[in-house]
Amino acid sequence: MAASRIGETIGDAARTVEMLAEELGVGARHLRRILDRTLGVSPVELAQTQRLLLAKQLLTETRLPITSIVFASGFASIRRFNALFRERYRLTPSELRKSSGPPVSGESICLSLSYRPPFEWDEMLGFLAPRAVAGVEAVLGQAYLRTIDMGGRKGWLKVTPGSNSHALVVETPMTLASVLPQILARLRGLFDLDARPDVIADHLGRDPILGESVRRHSGLRVPGAFDGFELGVRAVLGQQVSVRAATTLAGRYAERFGEAIETPFPELTRLTPTPERIAKAELDDVTGIGLVGSRAACLLSLAKAVCDGDVSLSPGPDPSASIEQLKSIPGVGSWTANYIAMRCFRWPDAFPHGDLGLRKALGGCSPDELLETAEAWRPWRAYAAMHLWRASVMKQCVSIKETSE
Repeated sequence: MAASRIGETIGDAARTVEMLAEELGVGARHLRRILDRTLGVSPVELAQTQRLLLAKQLLTETRLPITSIVFASGFASIRRFNALFRERYRLTPSELRKSSGPPVSGESICLSLSYRPPFEWDEMLGFLAPRAVAGVEAVLGQAYLRTIDMGGRKGWLKVTPGSNSHALVVETPMTLASVLPQILARLRGLFDLDARPDVIADHLGRDPILGESVRRHSGLRVPGAFDGFELGVRAVLGQQVSVRAATTLAGRYAERFGEAIETPFPELTRLTPTPERIAKAELDDVTGIGLVGSRAACLLSLAKAVCDGDVSLSPGPDPSASIEQLKSIPGVGSWTANYIAMRCFRWPDAFPHGDLGLRKALGGCSPDELLETAEAWRPWRAYAAMHLWRASVMKQCVSIKETSE
């Protein structure tokens, strides 16, 4: 997790080892000791390596000026960047760019995000498409699109599968170059690109219930969240209603509270509403999208808790404690908190055992029976949930087909 958090903040020169350690719930000395024991490097050395790798990728895959690349990859000094680059790669940035051939030209930046195969992109899109927030997200063919607002930098992104490698291709406008590290880190979380499908399949593939599904779909991932608050709202809107109904509410919510934005895509017209915007809203404003009062009040409480720092919707050192914090918000129960833990906290062992779809996939068992069965799936219960949800959806499709025939 420490390596991932460093990757998410490499473009922020104001971040310190002490600040990162505090977020992870450990001391700075302990963090240094853990990274040295597991990776053989200090936090500073790890950050430098990640910055250099991003700079190398930008040099070879984009036409960004080298000066822009220096700052986009998180370096505060051009001189320091050049010295580290020459020390690590035995050549200058200009020499590397020349030896790599001409990068792809255009008005946008295109970069690749690698992953360990297999990766079932169609299944990922099949999960995201019916849940996409209208105006903010869209799935078009093999592409995932969304709007972005990061630190006042506003724009869009498009993600498609790479054709010749185990990678996704990310396209975003040049104007977002300064926040590329954060964008790429969030996309790795959204698409679960750091998963180890071999390790997960080795454990779940031996299970008598999940084994066949895991063997056939070992590339199934757990979709994460590009924006934690957005996903938290989506989870609340999804309480006790169908996916389609929740998606309709999410679209109305974005239209009512999201800032308008112009993009090259007619499907992308809104920025995702911020917690600050929702915290200032009146109850009647939120119920106006078709929500009952109790659920609207829950959204307002969630926004206020995030703004006040009482609840974090980012991965943390103790997901169980974060789940309990969420459940302290009126209207947030076990299902909602565990669903958020699956996708926002990227906790591989999160498991919303009260979910009706999961229970139906096992013949309509009770939540307690499902929880007992799931003990054998630890520490990968979130991936088990994805396989069960897929099985539940496939059963519904077969039932609809048989009924129509």
